[in-house]
Amino acid sequence: MGKDKLKRFAEVDTFSNVVQLDAGKPYKGKWGTDFFKNNNPVVLELACGKGEYTVSLGRLFPQKNFIGIDYKGNRIWRGAKTALENGVNNVGFLRIQIETILDYFGDAEVDEIWITFPDPQPQLSREKKRLTSSRFLEKYKQILKPGGHVNLKTDNDGLHVYTAEKIDEHGLKLYIKTEDLYCSEFADEVLSIKTYYEKKYLQSNKNINYLKFSFE
Repeated sequence: MGKDKLKRFAEVDTFSNVVQLDAGKPYKGKWGTDFFKNNNPVVLELACGKGEYTVSLGRLFPQKNFIGIDYKGNRIWRGAKTALENGVNNVGFLRIQIETILDYFGDAEVDEIWITFPDPQPQLSREKKRLTSSRFLEKYKQILKPGGHVNLKTDNDGLHVYTAEKIDEHGLKLYIKTEDLYCSEFADEVLSIKTYYEKKYLQSNKNINYLKFSFE
């Protein structure tokens, strides 16, 4: 492991806006009151990477709480450091495997979920690891409040089609579906937030897919 990565792992342990693994379990059902010290809505970004979307959402919506979730501490370091340095106090990060999300959030605790450019896991043998597979959808349904939305933003056409099929298969409510977000009428201030990798995709003339759905 490189020296920079080790330094980031050590530094992220000191960040007040980062919760590490088992340390997050006492917040289950109490993220608003105990972690953020308010009763504002709680919004998650799954597989947040460097947290660019999480921090940008926090800046846009100061009356909501945002939690970026990822397992790689050296990635979370960047988003957490940016939030601290810029006083974005409604943003936090949780370092866990997303498979264990039910251990960290209570029933109907979350208002909205964002999944931005996740690993598409294209191999059929890895379908269960796709963040919009049936096993993950069941977890989201449990932690989301009634009517809470799931947003998927991806450059991967296959994952977009797969997710649309899952929405239909499970009889979920579809609000928005587009294969070319920036040539659609849906590209508002929120959906126009661009991560580093999304900018690279766009420079390569890659279309950006977007889906918004709920469980009722």
